[in-house]
Amino acid sequence: MRKFNIPVFYKSSIITRIKEYRNLIDPRKQDLSPTELDFGPVKFLIARHFGFCYGVQNAIEISYRTIEENPDKRIFLLSEIIHNPIVNEDLQFRGISFIMKPTGEQIIPWEEITKDDIVLIPAFGTTIEIEEKLKSIGLQVEKYDTTCPFVEKVWNRSTALGEKGYTIIIHGKYKHEETRATFSHSIEKSHSVIILNLDEAKILGKIILGEIEKEKFYEYFKDKHSAGFNPEIHLERIGVVNQTTMLASETAEIAEYFKSVMLQKYGEENLKYHFADTSDTLCYATYDNQEATIEMLNYPADFAVVVGGYNSSNTSHIVELCSEKFKTFFVSSEEKILSREKILHFDLKEKKEILTSNYIPQKEKVTILLTSGASCPDSVVEGVLRKIHSFFEGAYEIDVVVDGIFTRMKDF
Repeated sequence: MRKFNIPVFYKSSIITRIKEYRNLIDPRKQDLSPTELDFGPVKFLIARHFGFCYGVQNAIEISYRTIEENPDKRIFLLSEIIHNPIVNEDLQFRGISFIMKPTGEQIIPWEEITKDDIVLIPAFGTTIEIEEKLKSIGLQVEKYDTTCPFVEKVWNRSTALGEKGYTIIIHGKYKHEETRATFSHSIEKSHSVIILNLDEAKILGKIILGEIEKEKFYEYFKDKHSAGFNPEIHLERIGVVNQTTMLASETAEIAEYFKSVMLQKYGEENLKYHFADTSDTLCYATYDNQEATIEMLNYPADFAVVVGGYNSSNTSHIVELCSEKFKTFFVSSEEKILSREKILHFDLKEKKEILTSNYIPQKEKVTILLTSGASCPDSVVEGVLRKIHSFFEGAYEIDVVVDGIFTRMKDF
């Protein structure tokens, strides 16, 4: 696999090394068991897969290289390069300005951007309309495009399906940059509609089966479908694609549901004509991280900590998975861990940070599950581990335990 030039301050003497060793002894990723770090009074179980994925590493490498190679130029980002506050704040500190908010609102008017500037396209990609806008200004789009290749894979698959006459059903959050970009590309060749979850899929399924009148389509999916969409015509042949950061299991469940709907309406002999198999659009990193989280949940623990940006889609789904079995604390950095008694963490339902007291149980040995999203630096995960470790009097030294892990891995 390609090696990226990532700033050293995003790496970790603990976390990065653990991942490198595990990849060395298990290159085919067959062992999803978490890594155990036992410090005596506290034990951490660290997920097999988490942290910077291929697309994120690519975007970060291009961003920092661009800063280094262009000290005398103004550099802009369309919006956040990835959904991690620490990375975005550092890029801003180094002089990069954001043109838009992640939700699309303009911060810097297009009139202020000139052909002598540099504009980076984030890992999520962007819409065709914005690409054309950048080209009209005279900017080099391709050179500073950090779009994840797995996002582009979804675009290409959508285009191929559209050329065959299929309508694209996008499983994603319709205000998310990546979903907006995918929608923009998919409607070039086909009609498209965005659904958030299985509940919305079932509404669409009932419209296909005639159990809900077609006029309701425009009410339920307002602002989420292509112009001129006619549910009587454009839901006859369908294919489902993933935003790439949604729950892989949910996308699979949605696709299976639509397959059953088309089977019911058109019969087994006509199924392939009306329903396209799109399982190849799932992002490998999202899938690996979610599968590693699911395996980690099979181990007994007192609570889980998930580290990452609060607006990160893939991280929020990791939090959802952990929350199904354990009390889970979603933090952006070690700074949110105020003390052994208090932790400031993000509540997905309330969509705000909340303060929880006595989150660490008073017992002889505490076990904690630890993981992060695909846009979280290893150094931030290490910071969280060290902060919690410091609360346990008599805990074994981190370096001693970690060196022991590496020794056993080498022997293996």
